[in-house]
Amino acid sequence: MPTPPTHPRQGAGLNRRQVLQTGLAASAMLSTWSLQGSPALWGKDLMRTSRRGGILRVRGIDPPHFDPHLTLNFKTHTTLSFVYNRLVRHKVGAGIQPGTFTVEPDLAERWEALDDTTYVFHLRQGVKWHHKPPLNGRELVAEDVQFSYTRFLTEAANPLRFMLEPVDRVEVVDRYTVKFLLKEPFVWLVNVLANPHGTWIIPREVVEQFGDLKKAEHAIGTGPFLLERYEPNVKTIFKRNPHYFRQDESWVDGVEWIVLNDPSTGLAMYRTGQLDAGPGGFWSVRQEDLEGLKKTHPHLVYQDFLTNVTHGIYMRTDTPPLNDVRVRRAISHAIDRQAVVDAVYGKGEPTPAISRGVPEWSPRIDELGAGAKYYQHNPQEARRLLAEAGFPRGLKLPLHATSGYGPDQVDAVQLVQRYLKEGGIEAELKIQEYGAYMATTFSGKFEGLAMGPFSIVWEPHSTLYGMYMPDQARNSSHVNDPKITAMLKEQMRTPDVQARKKILFDLQRYMAEQQYYVYLYCVGVTASWQPYVKNYAPNLSFDYGNRAAALWLDR
Repeated sequence: MPTPPTHPRQGAGLNRRQVLQTGLAASAMLSTWSLQGSPALWGKDLMRTSRRGGILRVRGIDPPHFDPHLTLNFKTHTTLSFVYNRLVRHKVGAGIQPGTFTVEPDLAERWEALDDTTYVFHLRQGVKWHHKPPLNGRELVAEDVQFSYTRFLTEAANPLRFMLEPVDRVEVVDRYTVKFLLKEPFVWLVNVLANPHGTWIIPREVVEQFGDLKKAEHAIGTGPFLLERYEPNVKTIFKRNPHYFRQDESWVDGVEWIVLNDPSTGLAMYRTGQLDAGPGGFWSVRQEDLEGLKKTHPHLVYQDFLTNVTHGIYMRTDTPPLNDVRVRRAISHAIDRQAVVDAVYGKGEPTPAISRGVPEWSPRIDELGAGAKYYQHNPQEARRLLAEAGFPRGLKLPLHATSGYGPDQVDAVQLVQRYLKEGGIEAELKIQEYGAYMATTFSGKFEGLAMGPFSIVWEPHSTLYGMYMPDQARNSSHVNDPKITAMLKEQMRTPDVQARKKILFDLQRYMAEQQYYVYLYCVGVTASWQPYVKNYAPNLSFDYGNRAAALWLDR
C-alpha cells in the first residue's frame, strides 16, 4: 500500500502540473451542418501520406456482454465502438486535444433544429450493414435509426435511458430522414447523441431473431471493423470493413483488442514491441513505469493530460447518518486528495463534479465559493463535525470498492481508508469482483460508502443529470434535492452557452457545499504509442474504434 507524503506541502500542488486548458467545443444549438466544407474532408489530405495494411495490436477489455442497451459498463461500449456508428460522433485524429469533444457527422450527414423541441437528421445514403447474416450488407435506412432509439427509450433494463429522457419519440420522415420529437427543450440533444455510450445504431433483425445483442456474434453494425473472433478474457479480433462508408478512415487491416489485466505483463509487451500503444487505459503508461520506459525507449511518443473521469466517494445519502450534511462534510475534510494522487498516481488534481480534464465546464477548486473549504484536508475539523452530528466517538461504515479497475485503484482506496480513520471514520473495506460491483454497488444497491471512478464527461449534462435526478438508476448516492433538480432543468433549456455555463458552475458550487458525492480527483495520464502509429491522438472517449480506423501504421 502506498504511503502518503510526510513532508509539508504548500498549496496542495494544484498549479504544479501543466494540464491542457483546451475548452470543450460543445454548442448545443447546432443547426444545419453539411458534409461540404466539414471536417470530414481532412481525409483527402491524409490520402497523400497514409498507407493501408497491418494489424493494430493494443490493450483491450473483456466485455460482460455485447448489448449496449443492457449495461452502462464501459467494457461493453469500448468494445462495441469498433463495430457500430452513431448519428453523430466526436472528431478523431492527430489534431484532437484531450478534453475536447467536437461533434461532427457520422451516419447523419446533416441535421437541423426546426424549433426547440424538433430535430431532423438526414442520413447518408448507401451506408451498408456488415456482410453478415441476417443483415447481409443491406442498406441502412431511417427505420433502423427509429428502431435503435425506440429500443433505447423503452428497454426497461437500459441504465442509460436518462441520457435521452427528454425525447418523446423518433419518427421516420422518409427513407433517409428521421425526426426527434422532444417532451421539452433539450439543448444538449446533438451532443448526447455523439456520446459513445449506448447511442449506437443497432440491427433490428438481430434483436428480433435472438431477443437481445448479448453474444459476440450479435455485434453486427455499420462501423469500420467487423468482429471476427471473440476469445473470452483473452482478446477480440476485428478485421477491416471493406465496405465502410469512410474509405479515407479505414487503413489498418485489423485490430487485436488484447485483454491485459496485469500491468507488468502489458508493460513487458509494450517494451518488446508486441503492442503498438501503451498498455494502460487510454493506451497509457503508469507513472511508476514512465521514467524507466523513457530512458530505455526514448523514441516512443508520449503525451500528458488529465482524464475526463472523476474519482470519488458515493454514499447512501437517503439513510442515516449520511443524510446529515455534517457527516458528509466530515468525510470530505478527512481525505488528503493531493496526497492520494501523489502517492498512487503521480499526476492529477482535486476536482469538482465535472472533471478538471474538461476545464470548459469544470471550475477550479478555488472557484467553488463556500464549498471550497470542504476540499481542505482537516481531520480535526472532520472529528468536530462528527461530534456536532452526534458521533463524538466517530463512525463505523462499510467502504465498497472493486479490484476490477486495477491495483492502483485498490491502493488508492486503502489510502483513503487510512485518512478516513484519522478523521474519525472507521471504514470497513469490502472489495468486490468487478461484475458484482457494477451490478450492485455502482447501481446504488449498497450500504454505507463506496469509492471508485464513477463519472466520465463528454458534455456536462449527462453526468450531472444521471447522478442527481431522483429515481434515476445512475443516481448511486440516492440524491433528492429540489434545488439541484431545478438547476439541472434550467440549464438543459438554456440555449445561450455562457448563460448555461454560469448555471453549471453555480450548480457545482452548491454540490460542493452539500457533498452528496465526495469528489476526490481526476488522474493525470501519460499516453504513449509507437512512432510508426500515425494520425493518432488520445481522445478521451470510449470510441477506440473510430480512433483505430483513422490511424495508420507506417512500418
